[in-house]
Amino acid sequence: MASSVSGAEEVPVSALTPLKLVGLVCIFLALCLDVGAVLSPAWVTADDQYHLSLWESCWKLAASATWRCSSTLGTDWQIATLALLLGGAFLILLSFLVALVSVCIRSRRRFYRPVAVMLFAAVVLQACCLVLYPIKFIETISLRIYHEFNWGYGLAWGATIFSFGGAILYCLNPKNYEDYY
Repeated sequence: MASSVSGAEEVPVSALTPLKLVGLVCIFLALCLDVGAVLSPAWVTADDQYHLSLWESCWKLAASATWRCSSTLGTDWQIATLALLLGGAFLILLSFLVALVSVCIRSRRRFYRPVAVMLFAAVVLQACCLVLYPIKFIETISLRIYHEFNWGYGLAWGATIFSFGGAILYCLNPKNYEDYY
């Protein structure tokens, strides 16, 4: 912890501003949510008879108790969805590592802009993924039963929202705020 002299007393200066600390927490949460979204078996479900993830599609016939699964990586839109989500997750991971390194070496200001740019790029990639997925799903897959977008899809939206929040926090001008901390 560094200190600055103000008159005759020493005033401690924080190594990390609260805004950037909250931004770092947002990036970490986004990363965790992205991992959950990628690994989730339930992006779309339908009445306990159908499950669709980013990796496979599983269905159960009404008369049977066994599930049949097939890979979803056979269609272009599902590959594009996965690529966009993984690309965004990679940028979030990279921005988290850069933000963490900037905290550890106490050279914060020069890393703020690259972290914010990577997070905004991740938000764009993931928003494209999350808009593409339901449009192409509804266009190509005809389920005659009620279906819903489930928690895996919701986790991906959560990761996108936390990434956007982290990007905004890293965009705030540190010169205007760090002097107060």
